[in-house]
Amino acid sequence: MNSVRVFACEAQPIVVEGLVRIFAQEAEFEYIGSTANLAEALDAVREHHPDILLIDQSAGLRQTFQFVSDVKSTWPRCQPVLWVNDLAEVDCFRALQLGARGILKKTAAITVIADCLRAVSQGEVWIENSLSDGASGGMDRRSAPHLTPREKDIVHHVCGGLKNKEIAEALAITPGTVKVHLMHIFEKTGVKDRFELAVQGRRLLGTEHVQEVTPADNRSQKSFA
Repeated sequence: MNSVRVFACEAQPIVVEGLVRIFAQEAEFEYIGSTANLAEALDAVREHHPDILLIDQSAGLRQTFQFVSDVKSTWPRCQPVLWVNDLAEVDCFRALQLGARGILKKTAAITVIADCLRAVSQGEVWIENSLSDGASGGMDRRSAPHLTPREKDIVHHVCGGLKNKEIAEALAITPGTVKVHLMHIFEKTGVKDRFELAVQGRRLLGTEHVQEVTPADNRSQKSFA
């Protein structure tokens, strides 16, 4: 089995040293290097074709989001993972829309980092639950809601960051029908918005992680609707 090739865009040398030590103990991953800025990281993506790219947000959200989009255009098989101190819910969802496949806190335990990279390398989406602790209240009130197969399909696509129009195209239904299904899903699950639904998708679908959905061509648009 080939190891998962990981490259990092990280500005702090001490963090880079920690990554080197972590991956030296994980045989399934191959750490192929790092750079401190986004431009050099994009050059590395072109040259080395990593499977996963860990991205620090120190350059600022606007630049980081543009970089995620550039990475997917440069080497579509590279899976970006945002490695953040903190990120607002709307920004997490925006990152998924642009092509990020994982959002991981820098305070995460080593085992959690490995779990995230393993899941993303297998084509799944990873959102660390601690990024949205406030989003779990509704689910606590209602356990194991019954979703129809179509509703599960829609949850699956929402977890992949798709908008209503993209979901409608994928499922051969109208955007209005998608909205109706979403309304029913919100009522059944108690979630308050699309981001909370994306975060809770793993639990709703009965899987540990949510499998990746192929993004539509207009993934870079700002609208979540």
